[in-house]
Amino acid sequence: MTDMTRGKIIKGIAGFYYVHVEARGIYECKAKGTFRNKNIKPLVGDNVNIDIIDEENFKGNIIEILERKNELIRPAAANIDQALLVFALKEPKPNFNLLDRFLVVMAYQNVPVIVCFNKAELEEAAQKERLRGIYENCGCKVLFISIYENTGLDSVRELLHDRTTILAGPSGVGKSSLTNILLSGAKMETGDVSRIGRGRHTTRHSEIFNMYGKSYICDTPGFTSLMLPELEKEELRFYFPEFAREEGQCRFNGCVHVNEPDCAVKAAVEAGQISRERYESYLQLYEELKNIKKY
Repeated sequence: MTDMTRGKIIKGIAGFYYVHVEARGIYECKAKGTFRNKNIKPLVGDNVNIDIIDEENFKGNIIEILERKNELIRPAAANIDQALLVFALKEPKPNFNLLDRFLVVMAYQNVPVIVCFNKAELEEAAQKERLRGIYENCGCKVLFISIYENTGLDSVRELLHDRTTILAGPSGVGKSSLTNILLSGAKMETGDVSRIGRGRHTTRHSEIFNMYGKSYICDTPGFTSLMLPELEKEELRFYFPEFAREEGQCRFNGCVHVNEPDCAVKAAVEAGQISRERYESYLQLYEELKNIKKY
């Protein structure tokens, strides 16, 4: 006797998929061979229907993968609502080129980003407001938190409510501590995340954790570099939202805002309307795309 029910894949490894069913727990499942025959690979974040074959031991089979809202390439995940990008204001000093690179990767995949600066107690108010202006100007929500002083965390929880959120950030910024804090308030259910733990595979595999209800966080490995998506260099400007206001104002149609004269974006940088740091990141990423060999 089987019992079909709906859940979300929170981890996949070695052919097994761990499916969280709200208010019931986590089921270890295999995917039906029909998916392989159709070249469909279940992803972390997939909403699925499963047949429960052993309720006592939380075993089941995935019989249907529901339509995906989106499908991310890096990290490989589905149905992601937003990304929470965690950087420290100091110790370590933020790598803004890496931050900007991440924003391009997420914009390419149509995922909104919340920029979360930890260690707020280490930085002056003027610098925090400057950074808020820069990243709100490019369409992000911006938060300043201090895990050390326990400030700003309620704002994080509010933005994560009823959403599936990727957490990302380089090593040493407090991402793991933030993840643990967010999960510590979760109501543990039968078969909760502790059943599979955070073992040796988590450094290489994305994993989703249920905070409560329909609120999930997708923990990704710490990163120090990110490959740019397969963009033409001429397309990069469209992934810097603050440039959009100047589109069509340059002397030349199709201006890429690098070496052309009478460029409205460069004029906006000089006037302080566009962050010089963001523009310099753009130039670095443009050169990188320009130098990628096309095969």
